[in-house]
Amino acid sequence: MEGAALFCHPLWFICSLALLALLWVQKRKSWRPDTCPVDLTGKMAIVTGASSGIGKAVALDLARRNARTILACRCREKGQAAVEEIRRATGNPQVQLGLLDVSSMASVRAFARRFLEEGSQLHILVNNAGVSGLPFTVTAEGLELTFATNVSGAFLLTHLLLGTMVASAPARIVNVSSFRHFCVRKVDPKLLTGEERTKNASQAYDCTKLMNVIFTTELARRLQGTGVSANVLSPGIVRTEILRNYGRASRMLYWLCSPFMKSPQKGATSTLYCAVSPEAEGISGKYFDSNCTLVLPQALAQDPALGQRLWDALEKATGLKTDGSQQAVSGPLPRGRLGASPSFLAGGAEKLLLSNVDL
Repeated sequence: MEGAALFCHPLWFICSLALLALLWVQKRKSWRPDTCPVDLTGKMAIVTGASSGIGKAVALDLARRNARTILACRCREKGQAAVEEIRRATGNPQVQLGLLDVSSMASVRAFARRFLEEGSQLHILVNNAGVSGLPFTVTAEGLELTFATNVSGAFLLTHLLLGTMVASAPARIVNVSSFRHFCVRKVDPKLLTGEERTKNASQAYDCTKLMNVIFTTELARRLQGTGVSANVLSPGIVRTEILRNYGRASRMLYWLCSPFMKSPQKGATSTLYCAVSPEAEGISGKYFDSNCTLVLPQALAQDPALGQRLWDALEKATGLKTDGSQQAVSGPLPRGRLGASPSFLAGGAEKLLLSNVDL
């Protein structure tokens, strides 16, 4: 009875109304993709990890805006199914599949080489692909698997496509991170190659998400004056397949909590905000939370010395410093300075397969 009396108290009632009003106003002010009128006719976009989850939702929205959209996916079957679903939903025939395994630098090079050979412009690059829960593994290329998938692959792909993006400017690079980057207290670039190890798979994931923020901040600094922006965001807690590599107990808990999580469509909001919104035009090197609010990342992400060390380590890990054929991005740079080296792009025997390519 005392509890019921508490809920009937006039002060509680007034506070509740005020809170509801505040939440209503905040919801009305929050950015929504369906209210954004931006049309992308004549624009080219690439979304990695787009066969499901947030990446698929992002690709669907870009296709609805008439962008020529490439779903860069590891699995041909799942990727092609997503392409056909998006084509049916949007009526946009310019949705294509590009086979890309971001954990393989050879696959990244092959993807970039084929895209560059087509001579297309590129206006939006969304580095969404990511993985968690993998055991510590060093690949044949000498890279730790989780860090290769979440960080190194995105770094190399972005670097190889920068020349095209600068020539296509204005253009936007969007990197998907996580609020979990705030959990990291120390990060070592040697994690990229497995010379150093994290305590567990969850900590490895958190470190990769911090590296995403650091890499984006440093990239934006180097891209000043090029017309290409680079931002990073957290999608929030979203119902995706992110825990597919964890144990049964973790997956069960995740399933039980899933009704309280965002759908992939809602989870794609902050990514789309950075990719298409007029409000994000001209903003670069920033971190946005899941409500599309510009916030400061954690302190490590704001350390320019750490940014330089990570950049150097990524260049070495991805082969960008093995010889003089490919120079690192160093800026600020004028437009047209960032050309991809044909000799470097020739590396890797794997070929990119695009379905119904008309780039």
